[in-house]
Amino acid sequence: MEISTVDKLQKKALKKSAPDLTKLGFALFFMVGVLTFSFLSNGGIPNNMFLAVAALIGAYMAMNIGANDVANNVGPAVGSKAMTLTTAIIIAAIFEAAGAYIAGGEVVKTIKDGIVDIAGFGGNSSHFIWAMMAALLAAALWLNFATMMRAPVSTTHSIVGAVMGAGIAAAGFDVVNWTTMGGIVASWVISPLLGGIVAAGFLFAIKKSIVFKEDKVQAAKIYVPIFVTIMSLAFVTYILLKGLKQVWPKMIELINMLPLISMEVTKNPSFGVAFSIALILSAFVYIIVKKRVSSSTTALENSKASVNTLFTIPLIFAAALLSFAHGANDVANAIGPLAAINDAVVSGGVSSSASIPFWVMSVGALGIVIGLAL
Repeated sequence: MEISTVDKLQKKALKKSAPDLTKLGFALFFMVGVLTFSFLSNGGIPNNMFLAVAALIGAYMAMNIGANDVANNVGPAVGSKAMTLTTAIIIAAIFEAAGAYIAGGEVVKTIKDGIVDIAGFGGNSSHFIWAMMAALLAAALWLNFATMMRAPVSTTHSIVGAVMGAGIAAAGFDVVNWTTMGGIVASWVISPLLGGIVAAGFLFAIKKSIVFKEDKVQAAKIYVPIFVTIMSLAFVTYILLKGLKQVWPKMIELINMLPLISMEVTKNPSFGVAFSIALILSAFVYIIVKKRVSSSTTALENSKASVNTLFTIPLIFAAALLSFAHGANDVANAIGPLAAINDAVVSGGVSSSASIPFWVMSVGALGIVIGLAL
């Protein structure tokens, strides 16, 4: 999508958004609510106020992430008029929150304890807490400024750089896990390249199978459901592999209660199992979408403009999937340092095996949603 299109979407969002004072009021209410909840629910713990302030900054960071990235998630669908901006924001809010809650834990752990090693702080948890708070505040302020300037900057770059910089300033270069940093930086290079290759592949397939065909309507009836099915197959496989680790063993236990079924209880599904389940569910998606597309093509002309209307479903589907993935990935940018501070305050250290508290995940998920809405 062109930069000018993103700018138009942002201007449109500003026109549709609530007045500035109302937005500020909602934001302050959420931040004060998070501060109060954190302070009261963790009362009696030493350094509780540090945790409460960190929670407030995490809420501020999460709202900035939601506000800055809204055009990235729903821009293509809104720009192509597949749905209105209001509908797009509602869909984005639902799937952002779902992604954060269901699949956000893995990335949170990387930000929490993968970039800097608390052992490098010489056992001084106070220095670690201050470093994480500095990183969180610095990234949040930068994102706030970038959003005001309508600059679609990377929230991941912001928080990773802030955590690394704060760690180096507090404990030197040795505190940084350079292997993890290398992997993160490599992903920054690989992701746009792979995204471009996949997008080019889909565009080529669409043009070859539909746009350049003589009977475009008939071709669309065949291939649009297939494209949506491919998207759903990838999405469901991803959900099963990354988002169900907490509940997968219990699901297997329930399935084993059925007659003639005996499955090994594992922490998470293998790729083969996840793909098989996704394949079955995607078959249902194919049937539903094919029926919908078939009914929509009866009144269509055999022209490119008419056929383009059939891509409303894939665009909405893509916006939802992108919002889910964004919520799963970028919630860590808001609450990764907060989760680390929570560990340091509650237990005096940062554990890679400790689960992320639900209230911490909620700060990130709800903050992103509020940032989107405002």
